[in-house]
Amino acid sequence: MKRRVLWWFRGKDLRIEDHPFFETLSPDDEVIPLFIIDPYFFKPERAKEMPHRIQFLLESLEELKEAIHNLGTELIIREGKSVDLIPQLAKEWKIDQVFCCRWIEPFGRERDQRLSDALKTHSIPMTLLEGETLFPPGSIRNGSDQMFRVFTPFSKVCWSRGIHNKESTPTSLPPIPSDIKIHSISIPSLTQLKIERNPHIQKGGSSEGKKILHAFLSGPVSSYSSMRDRMDHRGTSRLSAHIKFGTLSIRSIWQKTILSGLTDDTRKFLNELLWREFSHHMLWEWPELLSTPFRQDFRDFPYLNNQEDWRAWLEGKTGYPIVDAAARELLTTGYVHNRARMISASFLTKHLLIDYRRGEEHFMKYLTDGDWAQNNAGWQWSAGCGCDAQPWFRIFNPITQALKFDPSGEYVRKYVPELSEVSNEWIHTPWLAPEDLRSQWRYPNPIIGLDEGRQRFLAAAKVHLKRDTP
Repeated sequence: MKRRVLWWFRGKDLRIEDHPFFETLSPDDEVIPLFIIDPYFFKPERAKEMPHRIQFLLESLEELKEAIHNLGTELIIREGKSVDLIPQLAKEWKIDQVFCCRWIEPFGRERDQRLSDALKTHSIPMTLLEGETLFPPGSIRNGSDQMFRVFTPFSKVCWSRGIHNKESTPTSLPPIPSDIKIHSISIPSLTQLKIERNPHIQKGGSSEGKKILHAFLSGPVSSYSSMRDRMDHRGTSRLSAHIKFGTLSIRSIWQKTILSGLTDDTRKFLNELLWREFSHHMLWEWPELLSTPFRQDFRDFPYLNNQEDWRAWLEGKTGYPIVDAAARELLTTGYVHNRARMISASFLTKHLLIDYRRGEEHFMKYLTDGDWAQNNAGWQWSAGCGCDAQPWFRIFNPITQALKFDPSGEYVRKYVPELSEVSNEWIHTPWLAPEDLRSQWRYPNPIIGLDEGRQRFLAAAKVHLKRDTP
């Protein structure tokens, strides 16, 4: 039977290739593609709270609009709140069914429920598609039908299930029916949103994502296990922003990696995708994680939250080059190498005793790949309070980490220009250099001694957690 369906893009599925919507489509269906500009996110004062993601999103949206045009139809862009606008348009356009991709976050789930209820009053069904994860959230369970609390058994179940990629992408779609009043608005510009374009931000759009994936599978993946933690090399995929915005299908990335050859290195990369999967399934199971630690004994942890220390960490002026390089990479490029994220998070939460949620919020503001589930899981892991987190008593030594993963200091020199002329001998410990050299660099001394910060955290944890260090 002929249907008129609304295809609602939501900012996490900005692609045509391998979109789950096409698996639901019948040959005679009339399709109305829609993207909604929510004024809450797209007003200048709000957009400035996530400038890098907005830039990537707008570029991806422009490319999506062109791709849909090439299929023979048009992406309608309207402004308003989805919960109010979609029922109104669905009734006006005589829509038979609404399709959109599921959101994992609790605020997205609440919005989905409100929208579904509103559509039901018009007898219009709403179907949530699985486009953000490899498996439907909540579908990977243990033998007791509970969510896994440890990654390894979770990943084993995922591997045993396998990923099936149907790759159902049509070459054309029917044009918008003539009775539809399109009234599409233009995609907002960065200028309208009062955001200055950052030339260092990764380019958005599916075509760019496919180039990055091809380049990764053609080279760096072959040494992924040994080089992914090196901050001075391009050893990671750099696909995170494209996965976050759905310009590439996570399912397609998995399949293309398998087809490139299953080796120890490609398995390691795929396992990292499963860590992402784990974080999304955790947030689905425990939505309260966005506001509270997974481990109850870490609630009300006695963080000091010293404002001067916080400001030094934000601006990359802690006196520890590897920590400062991570802070400045984030502000400059909207990206932080994963190893640098862990070093930075450990230093903030343990050496400086600052609440992980403050760091989590700061990362979400500036990361182009800012993903609520993954960012939260990463910060709780580093703070030692998450599900399958590192032991609470494990504290990264930024000097040891830097010597191992940025041995010649290239990463530090790139993002901390004050130290660009410093020799390898002093690049990670500039405060130990002779005074005549230090006076030339204009770089701050460490804001806290590593042993002092370590002992302070362990003492606080011992009292609060009521346990000794093993």
